[in-house]
Amino acid sequence: MLRGYRYRLYPTQDQKVLIAKHLGCCRFAYNWALARKNRAYRDEGISLSGYDLMKDLVPLKAEYPWLKEVNAQSLQQSIHHLSRAFTNFFESRAEEPTFKTKHTPEQSFTVPQSYTVDFKHGTVRLPKIGAIKTVFHRTFTGKVKSATVSRSSAGRYTISILVEDGQKPPTPEEPIPNQTVGIDMGLSHYAVLSTGERVENPGYLQNAQKRLTVLQRRLDRKQKGSKNRTKARLKVARCHQTIADQRRDFQHQLSSRLVRENQALAVESLNVDGMVKSGRGAKRQAPLADNAPQRVVTLNPKLARAISDAGWGTFLSMLGYKCQTAGKTLLAIGVFEPSSKTCSVCGSRKADLTLKDREWTCPACGTHHDRDLNAAINIKQFALTGAGRAEEPVDSLPPGRGMKQEAPSVRVG
Repeated sequence: MLRGYRYRLYPTQDQKVLIAKHLGCCRFAYNWALARKNRAYRDEGISLSGYDLMKDLVPLKAEYPWLKEVNAQSLQQSIHHLSRAFTNFFESRAEEPTFKTKHTPEQSFTVPQSYTVDFKHGTVRLPKIGAIKTVFHRTFTGKVKSATVSRSSAGRYTISILVEDGQKPPTPEEPIPNQTVGIDMGLSHYAVLSTGERVENPGYLQNAQKRLTVLQRRLDRKQKGSKNRTKARLKVARCHQTIADQRRDFQHQLSSRLVRENQALAVESLNVDGMVKSGRGAKRQAPLADNAPQRVVTLNPKLARAISDAGWGTFLSMLGYKCQTAGKTLLAIGVFEPSSKTCSVCGSRKADLTLKDREWTCPACGTHHDRDLNAAINIKQFALTGAGRAEEPVDSLPPGRGMKQEAPSVRVG
């Protein structure tokens, strides 16, 4: 299996300058390759491959000598990332690649090889940068692959090392009904399980909103280009970083506990990107069949901030790769399965159920349902019986039964 290990870096001031050069040059190479690829397709009707673009890096360095100050393989890797982005776009896994900007909250570049990890002295030696002080909270064994250096808007430097441990992923067993739990994601409660357990939504962004508003107001009053504005911007970025760290820690603890305590998990595929889109409500579409019309669901745009704060997509990704590592089964049902409107006792549907109805009584059998608990039970039943199908794969969450990949990538730490 491929495992990713993430560590904190503490570069010197000179190394920070070199890292900034790598970030800028790799971003320039990516944008140059994207512009050239688009121009060749528009003017000549040809599609340049990644290999064709990499061959032109040599004359590009002659035109821009400052590109020679960074690792050549990192520039080539940027073009490789562009080729992968177009592949994902043509296979409908991502949107069309766009130009990168230096204002992105997190910048990164990749070192494919020729770097060394020294656990004894606590350093990682990178080409053209040197040995950087690193905090290794855990060690690893196996064959190292690529390493990705990242810098956040808060000034935090990290490195993600991809390692091939030489082990085969365990084969997931067939789900056992009484050891399978259905999970319904929500906002009032972060998750409601089919067992009746309710996990409260921590709402880290909402809790820090008052402090964040004050910091953003101070930033807005600072003169552009001044040192005080830079200091104020860092305070806002660090506040956002704290919120993200708290959310990630909560998601890791919850996902690890669910995978550890259950033999199989059943979730609902969620189009999170469509939910948070602004405008006249977020819309998400999914074809029901090859020639069938598309169904459109309009959501309240006022819920976009709360949905973003919940981080459902990241949580489902964590469940996915942790189930792979533990040999557990992750089942997913389609986004349009009527899990909330279907009675989990008799199977009848209440078509006029609205979002504000948190409790309802089945008109057929008279059972009084809690909306979220009923949805969690139905998600489990739909997944086990195969009645649900994931129409849209979400992040790394695979549709259907099981999670079978030849070389799964697992993120650790």
